[in-house]
Amino acid sequence: MNKPQSFFHLHLISDATGETLIAAGRAAAAQYKGARAIEHIYPLIRTERQLLSVLEEIDNAPGIVLYTVVDQELASLIDRRCAEMGLPCVSVLEPVLAVFQSYLGAPAGRRVGAQHVLDADYFRRIEALNFTMEHDDGQLIHEVGDADVVLVGISRTSKTPTSIYLANRGIKTANLPIVMGVPVPDSVIHAEKPLIVGLIATAERISHVRTNRILGTSIGFDTQSYVDRTVIAQELGYMRQLCSRHGWPIIDVSRRSIEETAAAIVALRGKAR
Repeated sequence: MNKPQSFFHLHLISDATGETLIAAGRAAAAQYKGARAIEHIYPLIRTERQLLSVLEEIDNAPGIVLYTVVDQELASLIDRRCAEMGLPCVSVLEPVLAVFQSYLGAPAGRRVGAQHVLDADYFRRIEALNFTMEHDDGQLIHEVGDADVVLVGISRTSKTPTSIYLANRGIKTANLPIVMGVPVPDSVIHAEKPLIVGLIATAERISHVRTNRILGTSIGFDTQSYVDRTVIAQELGYMRQLCSRHGWPIIDVSRRSIEETAAAIVALRGKAR
């Protein structure tokens, strides 16, 4: 018999955007299938007044408290008030900072939002995002040689979301749909700079995704062939042959999240270098 799912409050307090904290909280919560977190996210908490308001909300909905606050006075206030409320409370960054301090022999600078400064890396990511949006779904394919990565694959193999995720890491990414009977442009075949990666999935998964996204197609569109698993299997066979012919690595995204697919591509870039 399946146990009913339980719920708990998860309070995430950050003096910056909260991205690090949200990722850590969700990674931990995902390990507990029988319990779902009700997230309360409090970004940009940098004053005692702001924090006291947050602590009042926590008191009204008790649960687990995680925080990334570099100001030690504010951190101490969180620890003290959570102890008074009898709630578990963890500073997510503090153990990591302690290890860095021990190894490097110097205390952390404790700069709020230090990872979000407008430095060269930030503008590199913005440039990558602009490039990726301009080169989505085969657009400006003659410029594909300027990309860091080119993703190829048949329809609904997560090319666009994977491209955007890579771009957010500063990797200029173009993507190209592969259609049987339509030759791949020479600009892709002869591109020397980018890593070209083929994305595939099972025919079952692709058929399911296509069925759910078929609304809004143009008049005369062959819906039946588009979702037919036999036809999709033929498309995938053509895709595999194409990648084999040109020596392009293939990643099966059937059971991978976008993040896992992107990580695999980053690893392939490392090997290629």
